[in-house]
Amino acid sequence: MERVICLIIGYIFGLFQTGYLYGKVHHVDIRKKGSGNAGTTNALRTMGWKAGFITFVGDCFKCILAVALVRLIFAKSHADIMPVLAMYAGMGAVLGHNYPFYMHFKGGKGIAATAGLLISTTNVWMSLICIGTFLVIVAVTRYVSLGSLTLVVIYLIEIIVYGQMGGFGVSGGPLIEMYVIAALLMISAFYKHKANIKRLLNGTENKLSVGKNK
Repeated sequence: MERVICLIIGYIFGLFQTGYLYGKVHHVDIRKKGSGNAGTTNALRTMGWKAGFITFVGDCFKCILAVALVRLIFAKSHADIMPVLAMYAGMGAVLGHNYPFYMHFKGGKGIAATAGLLISTTNVWMSLICIGTFLVIVAVTRYVSLGSLTLVVIYLIEIIVYGQMGGFGVSGGPLIEMYVIAALLMISAFYKHKANIKRLLNGTENKLSVGKNK
């Protein structure tokens, strides 16, 4: 039952669509601009650096806050499986971001929220490796999609390697759950980027560009 509660908590936090709300304040419906996506990249392309930065921070921190609340609620009663519950909260936040019910389940692609999960559930080095690799790939290729997909793959690898090393302090079933969650997040990211993947393979993917600041 606690796992379901954590998912619900995460989903509720994930419903805070930073890009959509930022656009509304500036009389822009981000769903009708660019790719129609409510995430960081489309906010950056259609509304500028400020919008992109605020969207990323907001979408990242809503996951961090969801994990923090779950830790506050279950830290004493479920300390032995806290890493697992934190990941359930993070997965819920990604689901809420990607599939917000009040936007007809049309949200973002979950990368900024996944970054929040990464930051709040792993160590500093794991976070730096993932985010650093993402930044290098985007800087070199200017393909945000390629950087995003690489990030979720590395995240899954890190979770498995660190888990096998005993880094999370859990074993058995709960550890397998963590692996499954990380794998599901990777699969979800690839699914949400399926059009991007097709364009990458065809050599027609859009490179990073910045719209007019608003």
